[in-house]
Amino acid sequence: MENSIKIVKYSGDIVDFNVDKLINSLRRSKANEELIQQIVEQVKAELYDGITTKKIYQMAFKMLKGKSRVSASRYKLKKAIMELGPTGFPFEKFVGKILEQEGFQAEVGVIVQGHCVQHEVDVAALKDNKHYMIECKYHSDQGRTCNVKIPLYIQSRFLDVEKQWEKQPGHQTKFHQGWVYTNTRLTTDAIQYGTCVGLGLVSWDYPSGNGLKDRIDKSGLHPLTALTTLTKLEKTKLLDKGFVLCKELHDKPVLLERIGVDKIRHKKILEDSEALCKST
Repeated sequence: MENSIKIVKYSGDIVDFNVDKLINSLRRSKANEELIQQIVEQVKAELYDGITTKKIYQMAFKMLKGKSRVSASRYKLKKAIMELGPTGFPFEKFVGKILEQEGFQAEVGVIVQGHCVQHEVDVAALKDNKHYMIECKYHSDQGRTCNVKIPLYIQSRFLDVEKQWEKQPGHQTKFHQGWVYTNTRLTTDAIQYGTCVGLGLVSWDYPSGNGLKDRIDKSGLHPLTALTTLTKLEKTKLLDKGFVLCKELHDKPVLLERIGVDKIRHKKILEDSEALCKST
């Protein structure tokens, strides 16, 4: 029955409802199989032609949150990244934290002298003989993609910076590379061009098995916006103070007092933070 139901994606595309996609997204939340089946059956019972993926997500999230807060936090990962906005700066900090976890020295928001002009680089990352210039493309709308103009623009900036980097002592042997990180998706042309010129590319689900969502799961670096135990205002206060990770809350519980969170709620918030810090 569900295969004949047409659903509307965030992009506006109309596709057949795919129950396997719903099951897989729920499994990523680490909810137990019994709960997953309950949610799937309830969602299927409420499907109708023209239902949006947003509505399906909201139904599943509400049921998940009622049974398991931490699973609900994992399930809302993509939305939680979107909630790092409205500016792209918290996302840049977030990318810097992921790179640090992977052994890089990462600097966020640095001015770099190129051969021709100065450039503001979102993240500069250094590890062994690798030196990366990273541009972060953050969108607060799931329907948005990164088209070919982005890697074209980044590559031209990177080549200007690379010329200058190569003049620095000890840099002749380093592997210099430009990268694009985005929280949404890259178009086929963007991937084709970026791959052709040797840019590193990371989107929500690219490269397969090592996209943004996979790296977050592996590292346990969940954004604090994923927590269902914090209000929107509390999350905004933490982001404004420069904090972006559940791990930062877990490591520094005094932050909750500083933003005025009632003591009674601390335990739940810290329990959820700790659970989300555990990498897969």
